[in-house]
Amino acid sequence: MTETATGSIHALELGPMENFVYLIEDRASGRAAVVDPAWDIPEVLALAKQHGVTITDILLTHSHYDHINGIEELLASHDAQLHLLKPEAKFWGADTGRPALHHGGDCIQLGDTEIEVLHTPGHTPGSACYKVGQQLITGDTLFVFGCGRCDLAGGDPEQMFHTLKNMKQNLPENTLILPGHNYAEKPVSTMQEQIEGNPFLHFDAPERFVHYRMDYHDKHRHGPYGPVCKGHEMPDDS
Repeated sequence: MTETATGSIHALELGPMENFVYLIEDRASGRAAVVDPAWDIPEVLALAKQHGVTITDILLTHSHYDHINGIEELLASHDAQLHLLKPEAKFWGADTGRPALHHGGDCIQLGDTEIEVLHTPGHTPGSACYKVGQQLITGDTLFVFGCGRCDLAGGDPEQMFHTLKNMKQNLPENTLILPGHNYAEKPVSTMQEQIEGNPFLHFDAPERFVHYRMDYHDKHRHGPYGPVCKGHEMPDDS
């Protein structure tokens, strides 16, 4: 659990792919938003009951199966509003009723809690990160000492390069990264730690990033991920 100015963000690690499902709690209203409901919805409901909150919103970082397979079960028990980016809805193409479609820069109001929507394409065309104060829920865009794959449906490694470069340049170094999977030696990290130790944030040229992401990384680096010193991502002759 991490504290925000208006509530808390709770994390559950669920499913065979070590997904993090987040519950954003607004203290004043007793409302909560679930980010990427998947795998074990009874655990999510039990967490909400434990903290005495009502789930009123569902936020999607993207539409890959391992992040969305619990939506219908959750909606069966709660009349919650589904939120996702407009480009992701187009990419997904699913009939999801009447979701709230967003653009990067939009804000979602959860009681007194303001959730800023960041458009972070690369893993999918409409991937989103959700910023709550100093906390950033990053889905499969930015992992602790890693980043999401770009060889799945909708992936674009050059877009990912520009997304991560933008995050590196514009997010405060004390931003707390809350990733979509527990793939590293620690579950959370700061942006400063990622700038120093995440190899995907060390590239200045998109072509080298693309080669590292698509051809080199998965063959030479294995989890749990730890920090990598700048300049040691791959040999010069790779």
